[in-house]
Amino acid sequence: MADEEERSSQEFLVEEDPHIENALLLIEKMVELVGRAPGVRVLLDEILHSIFFWGTFHNPPFSPKDILIDEEMLKVLKDDFPRPFDLYSSQLPKRSPFSCVLDMIVHLTGRENESEIIDGLRELISDLDLDEDLVSSTICVSHRTDVNDAVKYYGVSMSAPCSLPDSLPEGLPRKIMIAASCLSSWDGYVAGAVMTYFPKKKKKRDFDGTFKLPNHVRCQAFDLWDRRVKPPCRSCGNLFGLTPCVKDEWVYGNCAEVESLSNLFKNVNDVKERARPTSTMYSDEKRLKVERLVKTDLTNWLKQEKFIWKNIFYTPQ
Repeated sequence: MADEEERSSQEFLVEEDPHIENALLLIEKMVELVGRAPGVRVLLDEILHSIFFWGTFHNPPFSPKDILIDEEMLKVLKDDFPRPFDLYSSQLPKRSPFSCVLDMIVHLTGRENESEIIDGLRELISDLDLDEDLVSSTICVSHRTDVNDAVKYYGVSMSAPCSLPDSLPEGLPRKIMIAASCLSSWDGYVAGAVMTYFPKKKKKRDFDGTFKLPNHVRCQAFDLWDRRVKPPCRSCGNLFGLTPCVKDEWVYGNCAEVESLSNLFKNVNDVKERARPTSTMYSDEKRLKVERLVKTDLTNWLKQEKFIWKNIFYTPQ
């Protein structure tokens, strides 16, 4: 009787809370996709940890058991991927959950098939009826244009849960994820550009890691809800010299261009070197100093919500 009551309570929680429902839907979809691509099981490991991590910030907090109401699914995932269950409450994810979904779609579709990748993500969002709680609204593709058949690199805008405690200042979950990505995931030049303005949307007086993207590089974003081309915002103009840009200025690090360019720079070194910051206010030493400041901010934000972090980012296996 007690087990039935607990299960009924869990089902009610999933149905009533959009974040928990989205989390379950994303996990179920990734399980399905991994069945078609067992070679990238690491992405399921990563998304489980990232989703479980955000559950600790919910009001009230919810556990993996609250999401995975199917006992058989819970057991199978816990047996196959024990580390996300053990470490979600102590280690930070390096990127948002939807970035894992993007990597899975790119792997299954082939990174040369840009249109199919965009359609695949749009179809997934539509089929699962997901809102913008854990889903990105924008995708960006970047590649060289001065060579034939250049490899394309993708990124999505930052996704972070919305249904969090009132004690969290507006936008803080997104800032936590941006800070974590700057420190652990993004290419150093890209992270340096973001940290020039992050987290206050105000350019630092003693550091400038911004750069101008070479002319022979395409960096183009698309809306995942209606597929229209999205011009760069003022934030991307300030960070990467992208033009023409619109007046909107989002949180620095939020845009899909950031992840897309980071993936490009990690794999195409000569493009990265041509984009090296040229300001006299930039040096690797200065960037390390700014990283320490961002890490302090991140630690303090986590302390606000009583998350005990031991300076370890989660590495999926």
